[in-house]
Amino acid sequence: MAEKTDGHVPTVIADDVHIVYRVNTGGAGKGAATAALSKIVRRRKGEAPGVRRVHAVRGVSFTAYRGEAIGLIGSNGSGKSTLLRAIAGLLPCESGKVYTDGQPSLLGVNAALMNDLTGERNVVLGGLAMGMTREQIKERYEDIVDFSGINEKGDFISLPMRTYSSGMAARLRFSIAAAKDHDVLMIDEALATGDRKFQVRSEARIRELREKAGTVFLVSHNNKSIRDTCSRVLWLEKGELLMDGPTEEVVSAYEKATGH
Repeated sequence: MAEKTDGHVPTVIADDVHIVYRVNTGGAGKGAATAALSKIVRRRKGEAPGVRRVHAVRGVSFTAYRGEAIGLIGSNGSGKSTLLRAIAGLLPCESGKVYTDGQPSLLGVNAALMNDLTGERNVVLGGLAMGMTREQIKERYEDIVDFSGINEKGDFISLPMRTYSSGMAARLRFSIAAAKDHDVLMIDEALATGDRKFQVRSEARIRELREKAGTVFLVSHNNKSIRDTCSRVLWLEKGELLMDGPTEEVVSAYEKATGH
């Protein structure tokens, strides 16, 4: 990708991105001739029976640069998480394109770790999945566990993940992801699940990632975390990009419009 004249290097370009989900609604009923006829008509029109289209992201365009931390705000269902999944390459665009420089990594509170395996084993598997070598994981293992804080009240790292609270599991996921420097790291609500002490550590780590020329995207309903962490904010509503600008300007406009 070409550099801008001011020396900033783009890491993510979203060009008129549209994302459409197809939701199975279960069809129009069972056994009835009218339902069967309806299915035939829809099939002839090229439409799958019992499928509803949900236009989740509508014509979103922006460019992100190295060293930026970008917050995504908006009401529930506004398309924030959907957009992150498209940037990560997990969702296809109906139209438009997403271009990335480097490998995007998506960290969500529902990121898949293995519930039946111990925290220790999940640290190894999570590190390998991010492209770390076993030697790198071994070197950073203690730091990962200490950062997560899950052993502060006992030896939880040696217990299966299914015994963890949702907050403990989310803290471990973040700690594994934060152990590696990323080209593009996308964080979906991970900071909202920890106590204030953990949030402070997380915010400091995000600033470190930015300083090492990475780009961080953060989805959060916690406006204080957005203000403390991000230099720029994208405000989405009903799949459309309403505003893109400096953090305080966008968050203040959002709060004025929504009352929170």
